[in-house]
Amino acid sequence: MLHEIPTLDHLLKKLQQVPYLASKNLYRVATYFLTMEEQKVDQFCNTLRELQAKLKKCEVCFWWQERIRDCFFCHSPKRDQTLVCVVESWDEVLVIEKSQGYRGVYHILGGVVSPLEGVGPEHLTIAALFKRITTHEIKEIIFATNQTPEGEATAAYIARQLKEVPVKISCLARGLPVGSMLGTMDSLTINKALSERRPF
Repeated sequence: MLHEIPTLDHLLKKLQQVPYLASKNLYRVATYFLTMEEQKVDQFCNTLRELQAKLKKCEVCFWWQERIRDCFFCHSPKRDQTLVCVVESWDEVLVIEKSQGYRGVYHILGGVVSPLEGVGPEHLTIAALFKRITTHEIKEIIFATNQTPEGEATAAYIARQLKEVPVKISCLARGLPVGSMLGTMDSLTINKALSERRPF
């Protein structure tokens, strides 16, 4: 039936390419765009273009930054630059920051090692983390990867590579439920897990 409306069919196919967009919401999202006022469509498209034109990832920690500004974390005199919290994705930085219990900096891996999905260490920012440790004065690495098999395996892989490097390695306390995602945790739980971190 949809082949009779190729423009709509094209929209749905594009939406199917958006990660994390559940198929049950596909038609709702399509309806939202179809009924959006023309002015709002223009604003939405302009915002997407601005994202690409004005934002970039910090070359050190991989946090998003405005192209015309320095990285919020890496250039802040109020942050402990010797303390690096390693997370899987940028949105987890927001979750930790909301707890207001951490004053160090971050390193965003961009995912986890997952052989089944074809993601190896070379697809993440692990090499950049190693370079950062050897070129900056880093005293401690805190693993804040999700407590999933992939998250744990990724942290273990990095820890093995750092075996001979004189840097303290710790991870979040086991107050976080196994199998949980940082994005679903409340601020108090994250704050407690950070303050009660233990050697890895």
